[in-house]
Amino acid sequence: MTDLSHHLSGELTETGHRLVQRVYYEDTDFSGVVYHARYLHFLERGRTDYLRLLGVEQGSLVLEEDREGLVFVVHRMEIDFKVPARMDDILTILTSTEKAGGAKMILKQEIRRGEQLLIAARVIIAVINAQGRPRRLPEALAIRFLARAQELTGVV
Repeated sequence: MTDLSHHLSGELTETGHRLVQRVYYEDTDFSGVVYHARYLHFLERGRTDYLRLLGVEQGSLVLEEDREGLVFVVHRMEIDFKVPARMDDILTILTSTEKAGGAKMILKQEIRRGEQLLIAARVIIAVINAQGRPRRLPEALAIRFLARAQELTGVV
C-alpha cells in the first residue's frame, strides 16, 4: 500500500501552501450553499497541512529539535466572505505567512474556486508551550515560515 499522506496534505508552494478540497453535502445548508462556519474547517485544514509539511505535527506538540512543547492557537481571525461555494465545488485553500516571530504568527488565507476569490482571511496565531504559556516560536521554524514570507513579499 502506498503512503498517500503527503499527497493528502497538499503542497508547499513558493509563497506558502496549497490544498485542494471538494465541497460535500455535509458542508452545505438546505440550499446547497456552504454553511458559513464550514469555511473555518477548510481554513483549519489548510493551516494544519501547511504546518505538517513544514515539519510540525500538531498532535505531538513538539518539533524534532525542540522538546519544550509547541502549540498553536487561533488568537484572532478576520474573514471576508466574498462569494459562496456550493456543493461539489472544488476549492483551493491558499495559506501564506505574513509574520512569524516572537510568540505569534500571522497567516493570510484564501479560499478560491478556480481563479475566483470566495474567502479572504487573516489569522493571528498565538504560540504557547505544552503547559499553555506563551513561548517564542523556535528559530528553526520561524526561518521556515519566513523563507516563504520573503519569497511572497520580496523582502530578504
